[in-house]
Amino acid sequence: MAVQDIVYCELFTSDKVSAVDYFVSALGFSKVADSVETDRSSVLLCQGDVKLVVTSGRGIWRFLDSHGDGIADLAFSCDDPAAAGERAVGAGVMRLDSARGNLVVSGFGGVVHTLLPAAVPQGELLADGRRWMPCLPMPTVTPARIRLLDHVAVCLAGGTLDWYADYYRDAFGFSRYSCEYVSVGGQAMDSIVVRSASGRATFTLVAPDPAKERGQLDTYLERNSGPGLQHLAFLVDDIIAAVGEARDRGVEFLNTPDAYYDLPAERFEGDAQRISELRKAQVLADRDEWGHLLQVFSRSPYERNTLFFELIQRQGSRGFGSANIRALYEAVERDRLTS
Repeated sequence: MAVQDIVYCELFTSDKVSAVDYFVSALGFSKVADSVETDRSSVLLCQGDVKLVVTSGRGIWRFLDSHGDGIADLAFSCDDPAAAGERAVGAGVMRLDSARGNLVVSGFGGVVHTLLPAAVPQGELLADGRRWMPCLPMPTVTPARIRLLDHVAVCLAGGTLDWYADYYRDAFGFSRYSCEYVSVGGQAMDSIVVRSASGRATFTLVAPDPAKERGQLDTYLERNSGPGLQHLAFLVDDIIAAVGEARDRGVEFLNTPDAYYDLPAERFEGDAQRISELRKAQVLADRDEWGHLLQVFSRSPYERNTLFFELIQRQGSRGFGSANIRALYEAVERDRLTS
């Protein structure tokens, strides 16, 4: 019954051509297949183990009107989709219906979860009920850098974190992994990380502290008309090379103040050469009891500024790094105030 993995992330967009071009040209994804339905058309993109579906058409305008371009579906593979649907109902699911023969349940805000079988029949790309037509192979200009989807970050309304953490536990077998409270000036953010029993699906749930001043998460909730998926984090093996290539292809990343790198010892054992490389690439560095964590965050390429992307490299680290969580919050806040 428990969730095994995130099969794909589906982006609803008003401009499929531009959205696909960003993932292919800027982030190095490959176009694998097309699907055309009565009221929408989709493109399947892949890199490493990550699958993205980019969809446009009249059938998705209600989502776009409310939320703008953004992730609308995080599809789960389950040992038993029907049993997972029953658990979701028992956990208080707000919506349970079907699409293309699959169960679809509510997640958060306008985001749903399509429940798919863990075993994919031979010859099928996604086994999601769509008719996928393979594309001609595209030439690879640079090596694939992204290996898998490390985690997704979900922005929720203040005061709802515990409810959603319990929902994902009761409905899909996730468990609480860690929690963090970040206070910056008069603002504050609370977070809970939940993870599937398989370890292959991780959600970072974040919410503003309603007792504090309004900040970037409140702005997100306004722009998105409620909760939504804030960012996708892609795991890479060489973040310096990945960031350099992405920048050359036009990806804009959030800036990190020089002062962040002036106290590196606790984050990276004082390796001067490594710190110099991280400073030049504007990559955040932190560590936990298992090892090091390197992260960098893009600016949103979408009009409502509600979805962005992360590149992350883990050198033994299993967590998210307190210093990096604060640095991300501060970077997004600087970007919000200057944009």
